[in-house]
Amino acid sequence: MAIELLQAVTSLGSPRVLVVGDFLLDSYVYGDALRISPEAPVQVLKVIGRESRPGGAASVAADVTALGGKAVCIGVVGQDDTGRQLKKILQEAGVDVSGLIPVTDRPTISKQRMIGLAQHRHRQQLLRIDEECDKPFEPSVYRQLLDACRKRIKECDAVCLQDYNKGVLTEDLSREMIALARKAGKRVLVDPPMTGDFARYKGASVITPNRREASAAIGFAIDEIQDAQKAAGILLEKLDLEAVVITLDKQGAFLQTARISEHITTIPRSVYDVTGAGDMVLATLAVALSGGCDFRIAVQLANIAGGIEVEKFGTATVSIEEIINEILLENRGKMGKIRDIAELGNELAYHRQQHRKIVFTNGCFDVLHRGHIEYLSFCKQQGDIVVLGLNSDRSVREIKGPSRPINNQHDRAAVLAALEPVDYIVIFDEADPLRLIEQVQPDVLIKGADWANKGVIGREFVESYGGRVVLAPLVDGKSSTATIQKIQSLHDRDAEEVTGQDNRMEPRTRP
Repeated sequence: MAIELLQAVTSLGSPRVLVVGDFLLDSYVYGDALRISPEAPVQVLKVIGRESRPGGAASVAADVTALGGKAVCIGVVGQDDTGRQLKKILQEAGVDVSGLIPVTDRPTISKQRMIGLAQHRHRQQLLRIDEECDKPFEPSVYRQLLDACRKRIKECDAVCLQDYNKGVLTEDLSREMIALARKAGKRVLVDPPMTGDFARYKGASVITPNRREASAAIGFAIDEIQDAQKAAGILLEKLDLEAVVITLDKQGAFLQTARISEHITTIPRSVYDVTGAGDMVLATLAVALSGGCDFRIAVQLANIAGGIEVEKFGTATVSIEEIINEILLENRGKMGKIRDIAELGNELAYHRQQHRKIVFTNGCFDVLHRGHIEYLSFCKQQGDIVVLGLNSDRSVREIKGPSRPINNQHDRAAVLAALEPVDYIVIFDEADPLRLIEQVQPDVLIKGADWANKGVIGREFVESYGGRVVLAPLVDGKSSTATIQKIQSLHDRDAEEVTGQDNRMEPRTRP
């Protein structure tokens, strides 16, 4: 499954997502809270820093962009400094804000959080100040929102409705947005608010309520997985949906489609702040589904992205690189170091994105000795990731003769995998490693110094794109052949001694 996830997340492309809903600005005021005010029994916050981030539908747009997609915003902002700041932050992230309609009769929605810092670093929210107006807009504003949707929907791959119940996504507008999307053949993904009534989203493609929101909508508490399954089934049929994804915090998510009814687990997290987790899940699902993923893979990626997000403070984006790294970390022990080259490509691509140098070496490594250990340590010093091409038993016999190898390829690979300098092992069947070198495309190709006059296989290929070929120093007198010969000579000597002793002990026969 890890391989499928890596293949999926590295092949998402740049889908364009139309993000509609309540756009707001999350602001943070950080300060030291070290004393109580003499004026009232309240903490005094000595301000040491301020920060602003996109929130609500703006958070979804930022998340889409961080995942490599293109976000197009449709919503409302006030003609105020907060609105201008929000648009600037989004534009700097690469988000299209041309569909954000300015209004004069209300402020841009903002949530300002006062954050106390214990010992200057441990963050604790002390107070939140909300500035908003959730009354319906003038009819002309809704017409402008629909017009903007009509103009942009054809160029987009999916539509996200992020509803914070602040007046934009009314019942009428939600239904019309969904109808426009369905007519254009676009998926509509909805993150609903805690209203208890999801009827306005009938006909959408996917709905992503959390446990509490889904409970309010179906009228019973979702405590167990069976409850989530029942709730998801009800919502799927009642709202004529393609899929229901109920997020279940530390229990992952429950996915329900016409053919799938499955609890998709996640790993336990050290939750720092759940702010923005729903935005992250919605954005990841939109990008993943638009990028060609099926529902299972899309929900698994959303689980991972949401999990990373809650370990951060406040509303925060998650990158493709972070998701890849999380998959690798979660599955390194399961996947092990011994890989097929076809499945290793995505991981090597990730390492390159992180500007890590790929080192390649190869050999039989039949009977491990000190020379091998020092050689592999040298390889690790030349870069960051060491890929070891290990000759198969068949290729060892072709090179060394019918009496080799002493240890089969599985045993040799298992021993090498236990060594810290080795990151990956690929067993290859050819007599020389050129084809494998071409697939790995290492930054550094390493062979022993004894290859100086033999001609290093793969040198021309590696140097053609700027890679280096390095000859590693050898430990005198250390080789598998020498070790095997020594073992054989000791065996022969012992055998001779035993035979000699047997001859001396044999009784003489009488003439």
